[in-house]
Amino acid sequence: MPMIDVYAAADLFPAGGDRQLGEALTLAVLRAEGVPAPRPFHADNTAVYIHRMPASTVQTAATAEARTVRIQIITPPGSLNRDGQKQIVKEATEIVARASGDPTQPARTWVLLTEAVEGGWGMFGTAFGQEEFGALAAKAKAAAAP
Repeated sequence: MPMIDVYAAADLFPAGGDRQLGEALTLAVLRAEGVPAPRPFHADNTAVYIHRMPASTVQTAATAEARTVRIQIITPPGSLNRDGQKQIVKEATEIVARASGDPTQPARTWVLLTEAVEGGWGMFGTAFGQEEFGALAAKAKAAAAP
């Protein structure tokens, strides 16, 4: 259940498009993690936070109002292999370019992948690591079985 933060100038994406952007990024990350058809548990617990900021708060050395986008994706330990990393960086960049309507946006889109340390992912009041996630997945699979 990754957490996704998107930071961009407030006017970079069209008004009313946050839901489409959030859903597209959520599904792309889950696919990269190997979850092509998310069940409610995944869909309900993978979140996107869209941070629309005043244009003057996004800066580079070249401009006081940069048109950059920063996407930070935080995943549980071990959930993305190398192919998954490549896949999500590519897809997230494409999603942002489409949402912005600017075909040059990929050159100004940064995707930062952060993996929580073992035991550094908390939910249900528990510090989850690979063992706890494995047990949770087994429980979900058993509950879904006919």
